[in-house]
Amino acid sequence: MQLIIAGKAHPEDQAGQALIQAWSHFIQRTEARPHVIFLSDYDMLLTEHLVQGVDVWINTPRRPWEACGTSGMKVLVNGGLNLSELDGWWAEAYTPEVGWALGDGLEHGDDPARNEIEAEELYALLEQKVIPEFYTRDKQGIPTDWVARMRESMARLTPRFSANRTVREYTERYYLPAATACRERAVDKGEMGARIVAWRNALDREWAKLRFGEAMIEQKGDRCLFEIQVYLDGLDPDAVRVELYAEGINGGEPVRVEMIRGPNLVGAENGYLFSAQVEAARPATDYTARVIPHLQGCAVPLETSKILWQR
Repeated sequence: MQLIIAGKAHPEDQAGQALIQAWSHFIQRTEARPHVIFLSDYDMLLTEHLVQGVDVWINTPRRPWEACGTSGMKVLVNGGLNLSELDGWWAEAYTPEVGWALGDGLEHGDDPARNEIEAEELYALLEQKVIPEFYTRDKQGIPTDWVARMRESMARLTPRFSANRTVREYTERYYLPAATACRERAVDKGEMGARIVAWRNALDREWAKLRFGEAMIEQKGDRCLFEIQVYLDGLDPDAVRVELYAEGINGGEPVRVEMIRGPNLVGAENGYLFSAQVEAARPATDYTARVIPHLQGCAVPLETSKILWQR
C-alpha cells in the first residue's frame, strides 16, 4: 500500500507542528520511504488532486473536533471509500456496506489510552479488512467486493451529501429564519429590538446577584420531584428560564427539563420555588439545576451566553 499524508498546522499549534515533524522523520526511514509521502502546503487545489486519485480517504480527528468532513464527501463522487472517525458527516453517513469506521461514537477527551486503542483499531482495519479486500481479485483482475462497496458508497451517499443539500439546509434552517427575525425586530420602529437591548442590559446589571437556595429531591413511585429555591434579586422572573440538565447517555442528546415557577418565597422580595418532575430511571444526582436567560424571539446562547449552575 501507499500512504499519502497531507495537512498543515496553525502557526500557534505546537502539537500539530510536532506531529508533522515526526512524520517527516518517519518517512525518511529506509523501510518507509517507498510507501509513505508527506505533501506540504495542504489547500483546496491539493485536495482536488487527492480526492481524484486515492482509493481510501482516512480521516482520524479526535471526536468531537471534526468540523464537518467535506473532503471525505468529495471523495464519494470520485469513487473513493472512507475510513474515518465516527464524527462529523461520517457519524451520519457510515454503514458497513459503504466504508469503515473508527471509534465508538463517544467522546473521550484527550485520553492517551483512547488514542492508542484507536490507533490499533486503524492498523487492524487496514491489515485485516481494507487491504485484503482491495487485493482480492477475480480472474479478470477485478476486486469485485471493492467495486461493490464503491457502488454502494456512490449510490447511497452522493445524493445525501452534496452542495445542493448544504445550500438548501442553510437556507431553510438559518438564512430564512434570520431574515424573518430581522423583519420582526424592525417593525414598530424597532420596538422588539429596543426590548432586547433593555433585557440584555438588565441581565448584565443583575446577573451577578442571582443565587440558588435550598434544594429538595423526593422520589414518588417512578417519578422524581425536584424543588429548588432561586433568588433573582432585581431581575424580572420572565427574563430567565430555570431548568434541570443532565448529560446525554452514550453520546445521546442532553436532557433539559424546564422547571415551573411556583409561589414567592416567604420573606424574599424576588425569590421563588421552582419545581420539575423527571422519570426515576436515572439517578437524581445526574441532574443539575441551572438558570439561563430567556426572551421570546431571542437566540440563546448566541445573543447572550450567561448561565448560572447550581453548586
